[in-house]
Amino acid sequence: MSDYNIDKLMQTSGVTFGTSGARGLATAMTDKICYCYTKAFIQHLENLQNIEKNSQIAFAGDLRPSTPRICTAVSQAIQDCGYTPIYCGSIPSPAIAYYGLTNKIPSIMVTGSHIPDDRNGIKYNSPNGEIMKSDEIGIKQQNVNCDANLFDESGMFIQTISLPAIQTEAEDAYIKRYTDFFDKDTLSGLMIGLYQHSCVGRDTLNKIYTALGAVVTNLGRSDTFIPVDTEAIRPADIQLAKEWASSGDYDSILSADGDCDRPLISDETGQWLRGDVAGILCAQHLGADAVITPVSCNSAIELCQSFNKVIRTKIGSPYVIDAMNQASDEGYSMVVGYEANGGFLTNTPMDYKGGELSALPTRDAVILHIAILAESKNKACQISDLVKALPNRYTASNRLKEFPIEKSKLKIASFNSGNFEQDAKTFETEFGDLCGKVKSIDYTDGVRATFDNGEIIHLRPSGNAPELRCYNEASDAIRVIELNNLCIERMENWRN
Repeated sequence: MSDYNIDKLMQTSGVTFGTSGARGLATAMTDKICYCYTKAFIQHLENLQNIEKNSQIAFAGDLRPSTPRICTAVSQAIQDCGYTPIYCGSIPSPAIAYYGLTNKIPSIMVTGSHIPDDRNGIKYNSPNGEIMKSDEIGIKQQNVNCDANLFDESGMFIQTISLPAIQTEAEDAYIKRYTDFFDKDTLSGLMIGLYQHSCVGRDTLNKIYTALGAVVTNLGRSDTFIPVDTEAIRPADIQLAKEWASSGDYDSILSADGDCDRPLISDETGQWLRGDVAGILCAQHLGADAVITPVSCNSAIELCQSFNKVIRTKIGSPYVIDAMNQASDEGYSMVVGYEANGGFLTNTPMDYKGGELSALPTRDAVILHIAILAESKNKACQISDLVKALPNRYTASNRLKEFPIEKSKLKIASFNSGNFEQDAKTFETEFGDLCGKVKSIDYTDGVRATFDNGEIIHLRPSGNAPELRCYNEASDAIRVIELNNLCIERMENWRN
């Protein structure tokens, strides 16, 4: 037996915790790495006495080529720790999290979410929901025993290991969560195009929306993994939605990212809604009184004056969840959260049309899809009309790919000296001819400069990939795209 320190493994392998779970190159996520990380997760829960010995641990995965292999390593680690692995197959991340929450057992999702399939990841959930940043620290501190005879020199299993038989209860429960709660005619009369690509929940979504009365047409199904990023939508996906919508057959095109926790929803013209706009519409429909959202999201959330409390956080669902818990402790009755990627979280049971829907404090695509479609139906208007009713604030984002993480951090540090006047001057030197003078800078996550003209430039390193992201906000839809493109052009010079 050999002992491995997880913190050291993360440093040497490059498979580290990002904004949500451990991520890295699929080649770096060897069987041994995934096995050790999963053992460390279980040991951490045992140390906290947050797991019953010899109980069950559920796990699932997305549709990436490397996912079945990683699932095998996760399963073996669960078994070798003395627990029963429950394999739930290829289902959405919120479905496996919901199964764990309702059964009060840990759950694990093997997914790289929206990033390309040369990478992958593992999301760990305690019986209470997503692990928090403090849990990540606890996992990194673990030392795990590993039988050296299990793996070859490259860190792969020496012997072939099979996955357990698939159990369908998790997917079934997730479908019933919505079909039992919402009226059967909630979406009746609506024509939906479902962009399936390689989304793990593509068939699950069809079942839910069909059961609620919508006429669903499957579109763009792919056997090859497509990295759909709901914050930086590919031009190809923008064009596809417009082409499908041009037929006039659909009230909306729906989709989600690889693990189906970040939604995409279009209006009747095929225009994808930004996630931070869709989140406002969903929160309004559900009657939220407290909304938690990262600092990168559209400021229309404050300007619309629909909510009693708005809290801004760092980017990443653990930060949103932590703030949601605080809002619940303060006595707010309907606490929700959303991210710029569209993922919607609920922290309190929802009273809706005489029924109650249990909380699901993890990113979910389905609740947002249903809420916005139902709102447009109830008001007998198109989705574009719902968007037009919001304050005129528009956002855009993009990122420099293959930009080293350490280089990103150094560049961001040049805008964060601790002295506002100096940082404002640095921003104005780089971008002043685009936006003018800097009014304020928010350092919550990266650097977010608001200029006198109301425009915003927010720079932030990605938490899980070698990318440098740029978020922009303006009062005009065309201008914000122009500004984002100009910022990215300037940032390209930083590669040298």
